[in-house]
Order: sequence, then structure tokens, then C-alpha cells
Amino acid sequence: MNTANKLRIAAASALAAFLLFNSAAGSAAPAKPIASAKSSEQNTQSLYVDVKWLKDNLKNVYVVDANGPDIYAKGHIPGAINIAWPMLSNMAPKQGEAGWGVVLGKDELGAKIASFGIDGSKPIVVYNDPKGLGEEGRVLWMLKIAGIKDVRMLNGGIPAWKKSGGELSTEATKLSPSNFKITTYDDSRIATTDYVKANLGKVKLIDTRSPEEFNGSTNHGENFKGEKAYGHIPGAVLLQYSDLYRPDGTIKSNAELTAIFDKIGIKKDDEIITYCTVGIRSGFAAEILKMVGYSKVKNYNASFSEWAGSGNSYEK
Repeated sequence: MNTANKLRIAAASALAAFLLFNSAAGSAAPAKPIASAKSSEQNTQSLYVDVKWLKDNLKNVYVVDANGPDIYAKGHIPGAINIAWPMLSNMAPKQGEAGWGVVLGKDELGAKIASFGIDGSKPIVVYNDPKGLGEEGRVLWMLKIAGIKDVRMLNGGIPAWKKSGGELSTEATKLSPSNFKITTYDDSRIATTDYVKANLGKVKLIDTRSPEEFNGSTNHGENFKGEKAYGHIPGAVLLQYSDLYRPDGTIKSNAELTAIFDKIGIKKDDEIITYCTVGIRSGFAAEILKMVGYSKVKNYNASFSEWAGSGNSYEK
């Protein structure tokens, strides 16, 4: 794993300083579906839009930049709202403590989304740099938990936008708080530590981290009583999240993705749990699995940090 990605995870707790909670609440207007969304691959239409479509519809969608505030400030798609994953997550505990980095509960999550000015009246397009940690997928996953169905990602992310000649802005977008309120909190997308423990050996467990993390030769801060924890949850198979992208940062085709999942023994009717350090990379992978047709997928949000921190066994 490269230094940039290590720094992204190390900076997660620091991002909590930017989180300003707004308790606005109300009812959300129904969103218009992205019926005309076009992407370069037929299978990606349920989860992705391409740069051309976004340029044509920029004023008709909420654009969400999933980077941290420091990266967002250096340049983002004009009009994009900055929502980094910690802004919708519980950052009060320390890494290794129960609940660190997990998605907020129904009322808090709804109020936080409302504070960004999102009201559910328009589709949402989330983007990031595909060289990151799948943060765009984690944010999309949380928005879907909030019951917002019309959420997509930008295929190729910010590099594709810049390559097409798209302009960048350094002006922060601040919308007035909305009256959004969650009516359906979709916790079927979430696996807890207790759920994972109860289902070990019964589900397909996918570790979406790097081979080095999986094999225990490196660590991203996971610990048990102050001692670093190395390795993976027993029975897990390795699928590095970045293998789902093409070299140019666009998502692989349906056939390519299915071949990857077949190779690690994953079938369409399997019950699947993905995990990583704190549910970022695994949140992205879970949504890609769903896109391709693996419907029984949960993201273990607390992931290896809470697993190891709770004293559960792990192996190299």
C-alpha cells in the first residue's frame, strides 16, 4: 500500500475536527430518477454516470466531493458539496473502540444530510479520485442507508473530469439547510461485529484491503489493548478493492467484475460480508457487488478495527 493511502486512513480522525452538526429536520421531496443517465458500460448505469452526462446535467443534480476538506479546498467540480465519509460517521471513539467510524444513526444521519442542504429533490453524483480508498463508494453507501435511492458515482472520478477539460473551483459550496428527514433507514446494508461473529463459516467474508494488510505484514492502526493487530478475520478471502478499477480509474465491465468474483469463489446467491479497516474500501466494494447482481451483501462497517479491538481472533 502506498504512502498516500496510508495517510488517508491516518487522517480520518483529524477530519472529525471539521464536522459541524446541524439538527435540521423535516420531510424530503421525492427525487427525480436519472432516467437519461448514460455511461460507457451498460452495466454501470445503475451506479455510475460519465463525465459528459454530468456536464450536461450539472445544474440538475447535487454533486458531492468525497475528499477531505483540505483536498476539496485545492480544487473541486464547480458547485460540489464537500461530504467526506467522517462527516456522516461516528468519530467520537478512538480507533479500536466500539463504534469508531460507523455510520450515524437515523436521526443524526438525517440531520447531518439536511445540514448540507440536500433535500432529496434531485439526484446525487458522488466523486473522488479512484487512487484513493473508495471514499466515493463509502459516501454513496451511507446516503443509500439514509433511504436516498438516486445516488451515483462519477465514472473515472476527478481525473476523468479534468482530462475532459472540466473546470475546477476553489470556492466552497454552502447550501442552506434543508428539511430532509430519513423515513427509511436501510440497516440491511450493515453488518455488525455481533452479526459477523454469529455468521462466521456461514457467509462469504471478503477482505478488501491490500495483500500486505491481509497477510499481516503491515497495519493501519488496528490494535487490541494498545498492541498492533496484524492479519485478517478467520475464513476471509482477499479481494483488493482497487482491482475493481481499470488503470484509468473507470470501473471494470460487468463481465470483468464477475470474473474477479468467480475467481475467489463468490456466487450470485451467496450471502456476502465485505470488510476493511473501517468500512470505506469495503463499502465501495459492497456497492459494486450489488451493481453486478450480488444482492445479499452487507458491509461490516466497524471492520477489522473493531474486530481486533474487541479481542476477537484473527489470523495471518
